[in-house]
Amino acid sequence: MAKRKHKADKVDWKHVFDLKNFIYLLTGSGLAVLAMKGFMIPNKFLDGGVTGVSILIHEIFHINISLLVIGLNLVFVYLGYRNIGKTFAVQTSIAVVILAFGLFFININPITTDKLLIAIFGGILMGSGVGMVIRGGGVIDGAEVIAVFTRRKVGFSNSEIIMIINCVIFGVAALEFGIETAMYSIITYFTASRATNYVVDGIEEFTAMNIVSAKEQEVKSFLVNDLGKGITVYKGERGFLPDSFETKTDCGIIVTIVTRLEIKQIHDSIKDIDPKAFIYVNSIKEASGGILKAKAHAH
Repeated sequence: MAKRKHKADKVDWKHVFDLKNFIYLLTGSGLAVLAMKGFMIPNKFLDGGVTGVSILIHEIFHINISLLVIGLNLVFVYLGYRNIGKTFAVQTSIAVVILAFGLFFININPITTDKLLIAIFGGILMGSGVGMVIRGGGVIDGAEVIAVFTRRKVGFSNSEIIMIINCVIFGVAALEFGIETAMYSIITYFTASRATNYVVDGIEEFTAMNIVSAKEQEVKSFLVNDLGKGITVYKGERGFLPDSFETKTDCGIIVTIVTRLEIKQIHDSIKDIDPKAFIYVNSIKEASGGILKAKAHAH
């Protein structure tokens, strides 16, 4: 265990200098600059987390937004360094510096004055930027980092801690800028969080499809030979029905990883093979290795 921890404490410079990761960090930070300068800051609209606090302090005390972004994120870089790893801290530092420089040197005229458009498109751009930075290995909004750290101290879940932080932010916004601005800011935050999830997970979010069928060999042949899918087969037991609880038979539980776009097609095909097949699916956050990428390109 000690050796593993020591290895994790080292900065993975290959990961840091990876071109793809840097493009994610640069593009994500650029989208955040566009959202903040073109939509949010001119209209006093807030996002949650560090972004919201930075805009709030900037509007109340007129402190340079770039200095606030760097200063407030230093705390989260340190917490990330202590609780997640050095590589994460370096990636986050790069993203924050790019964001701060963009906010300082790039001037963007307000793109629209329509409050609903500001809330929606400002949120989409901000959330997409945050999501891309996450895919690049860092963060530009440290709310989740402090949630992970605080959870160990107070026992609340990440979502509860982030909700408490954002309630305080939007409460202060309501007092300073009016209830209407605070309400639009909540729309901005909600839109941003949905956009972040979409960018991080993507439309090809992977799903585990579990199949129990009396025609096990035919189903396996269909998945592997016809669709080119990789499968894993767990040994299980089926039966245990209310009117025949003592009756059971051995069976194979076939598991294959698919995208959500493929679920309907595969489901219907398996039902053609075995109308009585038992199928259930559950979402997974990440999948890698095997022949996942090969299958995705095949489509």
